Amino acid sequence: MTGRVHFIGAGPGAPDLLTLRGCRVLKESQLVYVAEPYDQIFAELLVGKEVRIPFDYYFDELISQVDEQLKSGNIAFLIPGDLTFYSPFQALLDHFSAVAEVIPGVGTANAASARLKKTFDLPGVCNRAIIASPRTLGDDNAPTISDLAAPGVALLIYMNNLPLDQLVADLRTGYGEDVPIAILHRLCLSGEEIVSGSLDTIVAQVGDRDFFNLKTADKRPALTLVVVGKTLDTSVDGSWWDYRRDHIWKFRSGVEK
Repeated sequence: MTGRVHFIGAGPGAPDLLTLRGCRVLKESQLVYVAEPYDQIFAELLVGKEVRIPFDYYFDELISQVDEQLKSGNIAFLIPGDLTFYSPFQALLDHFSAVAEVIPGVGTANAASARLKKTFDLPGVCNRAIIASPRTLGDDNAPTISDLAAPGVALLIYMNNLPLDQLVADLRTGYGEDVPIAILHRLCLSGEEIVSGSLDTIVAQVGDRDFFNLKTADKRPALTLVVVGKTLDTSVDGSWWDYRRDHIWKFRSGVEK
C-alpha cells in the first residue's frame, strides 16, 4: 500500500456543512466511495472524480478492491454524518487503521439542535441527553425505549423501526407525562420536514406520512431523527448566565471584576 484511506464525515447532508478540512481532502481525492443519496447531493464536489457506491460490494470484495486502488494513491469514503453513531464503516476503519484518517463531520444531533434552536442538556430541565435506536434495544438484557425515556432526559432516537403510535406509547410510559417531541425528516436534505408537537398530539399531526419507511419495501433506515424532552419547549431566562458570570467567568483573568 502506498496511499491512505480518508473517511470524510459528510454531516447531515448539506454540502455547505462539510468541514473545510473535509472539503480540501475531498477535492484532492480522485476516487471516492459515496453512499446514496450523497452521490447526488455532493455532485458538484465530485465532478471529474471516479465515484463508486460502497454498498454495491460485499465486504471482502470491497477490501480487495481498495487494497488494489491504494497502490495508486489515496482514496476517500464520504460518510453520512460521521463515525460516531451506528456507522457501518467501522469494520473498514479497523481493517485499514494503519493507513486511515478520519475527518469528523457535523453530526445529525448537532444539526438537529441547531435547527430546533435548543440545547439538549439544559440545567434544571434535562440533565442528560441519550442517543439510542429501538433497533439495538430490548434484546440481551438491553434497556428499552421506555427504560431510557425518563424525566430529566432528552432522548434522541435514530433509525426508529416502531410504528409511531407504539413509539409514543413507550415514551409516555417512560416519561410518565405528556412531553414535547419533534420529528426531523431528511434534515438538511431536499424534502426536509419537521413536525413538532407533544406525545399527546404527534400521532395525529403526522397522520399517514411514513417518516420511518415502515410501509414500503425499502428496508433502508429512514433519514429521520426523533427528539423528545422538556427542553424542547422550555424558555430560559438570564439567571444561569448571571450565576456563571458571578461564580466562574469573572475570575478567569485571576482578578475579580
